[in-house]
Amino acid sequence: MSSPSNAVDIVASPHEQRVTFVELFFDLVFVFCVTQIVSLLHDGVTWRAVGEVILVFWLVWWGWTQFTWALNAADTTHPRVEVATLVATGVAFFLAVGIPFAFHGRSLWFAATYIAVRVLGLLVYDWVAWANESQRAAVRTFSLVSVGGMVAVLVGGILGGTAQYYCWGAAILMDIAAAVIGGRAEGWNLHAGHFAERHALFVIIALGESLIVAALSLTDGEWPAIRITAAILAVAIAGAMWWSYFVRNKLELEEALEHKQGRDRSMFARDTYSIIHFPMVLGIIACAATVEHALAHPADPLSAAGRALLGASIVLFAGSMELALRRAGQRVHVARRVLPILTAIVVFALAAVPAVISLAALLLGLTFLVIGEPVRPRHVAKARDASVAT
Repeated sequence: MSSPSNAVDIVASPHEQRVTFVELFFDLVFVFCVTQIVSLLHDGVTWRAVGEVILVFWLVWWGWTQFTWALNAADTTHPRVEVATLVATGVAFFLAVGIPFAFHGRSLWFAATYIAVRVLGLLVYDWVAWANESQRAAVRTFSLVSVGGMVAVLVGGILGGTAQYYCWGAAILMDIAAAVIGGRAEGWNLHAGHFAERHALFVIIALGESLIVAALSLTDGEWPAIRITAAILAVAIAGAMWWSYFVRNKLELEEALEHKQGRDRSMFARDTYSIIHFPMVLGIIACAATVEHALAHPADPLSAAGRALLGASIVLFAGSMELALRRAGQRVHVARRVLPILTAIVVFALAAVPAVISLAALLLGLTFLVIGEPVRPRHVAKARDASVAT
């Protein structure tokens, strides 16, 4: 009969683990989550709606990224890990269903399903780390300090109203504090390639929402030239964001994570991926939500709030990427800091022009941003990695 420690060792992740089908299935629910988050802005862009998007998306993001840390440590081909992930997928589905009502009558439903996903992730992580003393200590430290954030979400879900906003805002601060404290611990034993790939897939999820919005705008069969033009611009904007992230920046961040060890690796992963990727993906979601309004009425000007949100999308996306690269030790050209701000100013200033012109201005700014990015050929990166390994 095998010892308990040997039984636990079986579910620890292999050294060269890649993303598996059960993880991709788990991520499919978060495609729906992103769609539901964008729906919070269907009735118009207001400060209250934007605040609700930030609060809900943080909770969705934090539940996803915590589970990603857990699955990074687990052998996701093990039947018990697959079952646990499938159960979490089912719970996350009902989390997504409750997003449109999270501030409108069913806050406790959202809070309960969110906490269930969090607890499942922590249980999986604790189970996988049981045989590794340093990893178990790191997981339990994080779990202990995470309780405060989950309690705040539950209290907010019970109270509702204005108190809910304060409680869920406090939960964000507690989650960040838990990440700061937990990330300093030794023993997380992160697999860099798997971790970077999982977060890149979430970026794809968010970018896919822009494509879905563009496609849905044409499903009613009415295709005037201005709407087709707006749809083309929406697809091009998503493509420009993809290029900006994947052609160079993803490679730089993954390489930086790969070359760090121990506590430095866990702190870098926490800062660059778990925290800094949040405003970056939020920028993509803000863009998708504004594109939806622009495609509905492409000949009408965007509202002031809509123009502000569209401008904020490039600032959040590009600004967060700059922070991530600087955290990786990369030098960032001053134009990368200035160009997103200038683009946001131009977009906001276009008050009396059709929405399609605002989309064109955003695409122009993103295009200049992409042109300014030095392209690092993938074969060069692979050759350098091979020489380092040798």
